[in-house]
Amino acid sequence: MKESPTVLQKFSLVGKTVLVTGASSGIGAHLAKTLSAAGARVVIGARRIDRLDQLAADIRANGGEVLPVAMDVTSRESVELAFDAAEKVFGVIDVVVNNAGIAHHETALKLTEEHWREMISTNLDGVWRVAQCGAQRMAKAKRPGSIINIASIMGLGVKHLVSHYCTAKAGVIQLTKSLALELAHRQIRVNAIAPGFYQTEITDGFLDSDMGTSYMREFVPMRRAGQLEDLEGAILLLASDAAAYITGTVLPVDGGHLVRTL
Repeated sequence: MKESPTVLQKFSLVGKTVLVTGASSGIGAHLAKTLSAAGARVVIGARRIDRLDQLAADIRANGGEVLPVAMDVTSRESVELAFDAAEKVFGVIDVVVNNAGIAHHETALKLTEEHWREMISTNLDGVWRVAQCGAQRMAKAKRPGSIINIASIMGLGVKHLVSHYCTAKAGVIQLTKSLALELAHRQIRVNAIAPGFYQTEITDGFLDSDMGTSYMREFVPMRRAGQLEDLEGAILLLASDAAAYITGTVLPVDGGHLVRTL
């Protein structure tokens, strides 16, 4: 009789292939390394292929299997070609990590049509496009899978100067729930992680300033910004068989930011 996997074995990603979008830096690059360390074959996608090559070299140096692919999530053709390339090397993708996104500040009254469309096209349309492509291929192969969308606490709350970003991330959260409902009978799980403020290339200038330090102390109960390592537990749970009965969830990883006292 086949033995049931132990608790820790359920968190293993050995034998699984994971695609991470927006993997050229920050959260995406770190998640790719984390998933590889858990045993997954990792496909890393982004527009900046030179950065992907360096990340791939780092993963290989640590014994991981990795494939860098050029991917622009605003283009259906680019997304399809990236999945095609991945399947030629590793077969059907088991786990999709929808991380690609952009961020910039602008007042609602001065926000241009161009900047609004750019934000929605990348942060919402791109997530839908990649999720749909991944789910279609999982369904065609009659394979279970996991889709993990990287949302934000600003999809659950709001902040000044980012109305377009908040709107896109709120859309990602509703998309996550809707896809989870439609795909559950195919054993394709869809969940989201909602990070708070994290120390990345985008936020370093703010978080390292006196204003940023003051903001963390006043608004984040843990009184610090998130470190990339703080996302590891969430991604390994949702990507692995340990979360076999979890779908349609949104998991904030924010140091208690959303539950601070009034």
